[in-house]
Amino acid sequence: MENIAAVVLAAGEGTRMHSNRPKVLQEVTFKPMIDWVLDAVEKAEIRKICVVAGFAHEQLEAHLNGRCEIAIQKEQLGTGHAVKSATDFLREKAPQDTIVLCGDAPFISADDLLGACETHRAQGNAVTILSARVHYPHGYGRVLRDGTQTVQRIVEEKDADDMQRRINEVNSGAYCFRTSLLLEALDALQNTNVQKEYYLTDVVEILTENGKKAGTYLLADPTDMSGANDRRQLATLNTLAKKRILEKLYHIGVEIVDEVGVVIGPEVRIGRDTRILPGTILRGKTTIGSGCVIGPNTLLEDCTVEDDAVINASQARQVEIGAGVTIGPFCNLRPGTKLADKVHVGDFVEVKNSIVGQGTKLPHLSYIGDADVGAGTNFGCGCVTANYDGKKKYRTKVGDHAFIGCHTNLIAPVTVGDNAFTAAGSTVTKPVPDGALAVERAKQTNLDGWVRRKHPERFTDEK
Repeated sequence: MENIAAVVLAAGEGTRMHSNRPKVLQEVTFKPMIDWVLDAVEKAEIRKICVVAGFAHEQLEAHLNGRCEIAIQKEQLGTGHAVKSATDFLREKAPQDTIVLCGDAPFISADDLLGACETHRAQGNAVTILSARVHYPHGYGRVLRDGTQTVQRIVEEKDADDMQRRINEVNSGAYCFRTSLLLEALDALQNTNVQKEYYLTDVVEILTENGKKAGTYLLADPTDMSGANDRRQLATLNTLAKKRILEKLYHIGVEIVDEVGVVIGPEVRIGRDTRILPGTILRGKTTIGSGCVIGPNTLLEDCTVEDDAVINASQARQVEIGAGVTIGPFCNLRPGTKLADKVHVGDFVEVKNSIVGQGTKLPHLSYIGDADVGAGTNFGCGCVTANYDGKKKYRTKVGDHAFIGCHTNLIAPVTVGDNAFTAAGSTVTKPVPDGALAVERAKQTNLDGWVRRKHPERFTDEK
């Protein structure tokens, strides 16, 4: 949207959260609340963005990592004081309008931001309050209107009389201001209240008392203004977000057998006819194709999963999983791993930073780290790529259609060629040519009578 800026209030400590982190960094379905808000702002194509930070601002600055400009509210003296902290930003950027948002209200949408700004300009308002009508308005500031239904001011719950408390139109805490008038009103803002704080709600009254027009943009869904001040309210936000996310997935043809223990992040994408089983957690920018079975008790984070894959009781982070791959149970797939189509990774296998070719099988009880494995290769039980010598890590290369015998140790850097075999129990330290069998183990020696001599108690005829 043209010639508009956003100021996001994110300075609060959130004392009732009992946390060392700023409140806006608390997560809703694994995503910090501030990121929900900034994503909506950016989706609305608002490019001039300032976040007002305060408590533990270094953590917030590190998290944002240059995503937007930051103003510091050195003392937390109210919402009006927070916006005052961004006045240098507003004077420098000089937008026609400024939208002010709460960084701990994650469900505001880009559509509502655009709708509020369009209403604001169409009506020629000095301020447009994003409001909502609710059945139980207790705790919210009420929007007061005169006999002509013109907005006059906002009255907080504690200051409202009995008649005002019956009003069910409430303030969401988000506003669209004409910037020049906002700056003038901030200069006139006083802290003549018991808390000695500067309230942004008072700016509305300052504007209307000076003959400026105030209006509202009514949120269609009142839950879009929901925020969290304590852990219980944060849990409520998580429940609401989960419900919204699952409803969208049901609508596009994803099957969730039982919602118990299923948590899916807002940026996860899943194809039709995929089944999500109980205890599944999907985080980050995970993308899953169609016809897959995920779970039970599976965690995927920032993974790509192609069609018809099956992942059972396993964990994967930053992994690419091809079509028709089967994984689990009890596998750990670590960052940098790429599994081609039809790979099988069996129980108790860990794969780290490795590329595994089409149709290769890693059946059970193995560690494959820093390896490049070809297509159609089979690893027996208990195989290890020993990739670390105490100082550096090295890669192992295994060709196509190789056969790695049970309990083989591949000591990197080492190469096993196409169609090569290793004998069970071998420790391979040298290259294995194509089509060769590598046997690297001591010759077996049988000591006849040793047990009878050392443990005669095992034999009944000695007693």
